[in-house]
Amino acid sequence: MNFARLLPPERRRIIHGLLEARRFRPVGSRPLFLLGECFLGVTVGASSVEKRVQEIAERVAIDHGLELVHAEVAGPENKPIVRIFIDKPEGVTHEHCSEVSHHLGTILDVEDFIHSSYTLEVSSPGLDRGLYKRADYERFAGSHAKMKTHRLIGGQRNFRGRLIGVDGEEVLFEDKTSGRIRVPLDSIVKANIEIDVEAELRARKA
Repeated sequence: MNFARLLPPERRRIIHGLLEARRFRPVGSRPLFLLGECFLGVTVGASSVEKRVQEIAERVAIDHGLELVHAEVAGPENKPIVRIFIDKPEGVTHEHCSEVSHHLGTILDVEDFIHSSYTLEVSSPGLDRGLYKRADYERFAGSHAKMKTHRLIGGQRNFRGRLIGVDGEEVLFEDKTSGRIRVPLDSIVKANIEIDVEAELRARKA
């Protein structure tokens, strides 16, 4: 039975286009749409769900000429929230978010590996953009930021100051309290860019 025929014409058109595109741009050994798993009701662990959402969102963002900043699955298991953050050098618009939401939502509905009602949120990362991977810390070296670690480093877990860069598997950070410190990447629970309001005001007045 062709399950795709059960979908509305608009979604069949999008799926057909994606499958055709995949023929010329392989994405790995696993197919983009796992219709077999979808209808067999295979249970997928929370970490696996987030990983698959991340992989699919990455492909969708690339298809739209955007950067996937971060993807996460939060909230209760019976009603999760899928959050997607996208960006591009000149910024993203409501139209970008709407297109990605429709495109990604179609694929998630077809694969059906999130076995409960979920909410899909697509937005820009905002001015206080989160730092999630090594490349983020390298890219935003010199920016003001704040970080939180899961273990004490120099007697602290919360840091605020300037991001210097990355050395090996450690983030170099100029903390306002402790001075220059080295923070292992795998110890960071949360980190994000912090806007220096006073500096922004001075720049605008200049």
